[in-house]
Amino acid sequence: MADFYEILGISKGASAAEIKKAYRKKAIEFHPDKNPGDKTAEDNFKKAAEAYETLSDPQKKARYDQLGHQAYTSGGGGGFGGGRGFDMEDIFSQFGDIFGGGGGGFSGFGGFGGGGGRRRVKGKDLRIRVSLTLEEAAKGVEKKVKVKRKKQAPGVTYKTCSTCNGSGQVTRIQNTILGRMQTSAPCGTCGGSGQIMDKKPAGADAQGMVVTEDRVSIQIPAGVESEMRLKVAGKGNDAPGNGVSGDLLVDIEVKPHENLQREGNNLHYDLYLSLPEAVLGTSKEIQTVTGKVRIPIEAGIQSGKILRLRGKGMPSLNGYGTGDLLVHVNVWTPRTLTKEQKDFFQSMMTDSNFDPAPEKSDKSFFEKVKDMFS
Repeated sequence: MADFYEILGISKGASAAEIKKAYRKKAIEFHPDKNPGDKTAEDNFKKAAEAYETLSDPQKKARYDQLGHQAYTSGGGGGFGGGRGFDMEDIFSQFGDIFGGGGGGFSGFGGFGGGGGRRRVKGKDLRIRVSLTLEEAAKGVEKKVKVKRKKQAPGVTYKTCSTCNGSGQVTRIQNTILGRMQTSAPCGTCGGSGQIMDKKPAGADAQGMVVTEDRVSIQIPAGVESEMRLKVAGKGNDAPGNGVSGDLLVDIEVKPHENLQREGNNLHYDLYLSLPEAVLGTSKEIQTVTGKVRIPIEAGIQSGKILRLRGKGMPSLNGYGTGDLLVHVNVWTPRTLTKEQKDFFQSMMTDSNFDPAPEKSDKSFFEKVKDMFS
């Protein structure tokens, strides 16, 4: 899925007015009235609306800046891309007012602006991997990392490209059988930025860059999982010619926990009881991601029983509740016995109280698994 900023052709630091202006320009360019029957133009029109729907909302924009499209793939919904489905009427009814006209009519858009122009060059994105404990993933954490990135060298200056006169585009006129045709393309001298290096400081590379090591602070939200990717805007490589800095892409790795297994937002814990504990009942200390808790164990508990500790699992990444901790009871059978112990159990072999007598409420293993996933 394409980046929303790239779809609208703006930088991460664009103001609300710039976002609105950029969307208006894209909507005019790809409007179905201007491109009748063009499926690609229609798709681009919808993508621009989706991007504007997110970036024009401060809360959605802040979440997108941190999580990218991951913000919509973890059950959070939001945006046209959240799976609700929409058509042209949805777009016109929601955003038609920004064109100065009331409905979906193309006449409300006003005149067409000139296309092309200077291209905003973006620096290269960088990627790192950050490891977390399960406890850190549960509560959220700030991580400070060292990142080697290219930055503009102190003292570097740029000047207007003489080939394109700063427009970033070169125009060519060709004579064809249909007459004179005019085409435009990004300037090969400046790469479309409209600027070339004027003064190169000592130690800088051919683009006026130097490699530095920066300390970057990364705010990791509660509920992240392994293989998720966060984005720290503007912390990648700088772009030459005063372009837009790239982003720092943070791949998350949550390390395995000694006692807890994660399944979505739920956690699983294996609890082992001795025969006397299972027969007589007791209380046991259970590990959770927020500390240890003590729970009662009823007398006569059966191996395979699942105890649910509600709200003791992982928080939802999108803030919609917290999972549970499922405690799986396992009654431990000793492998070696003394003579006295053997004699005791031998004497119980004929005691009907020790005969298995499951009740209807005692579910089978398969029923328990079914309940876990329902």
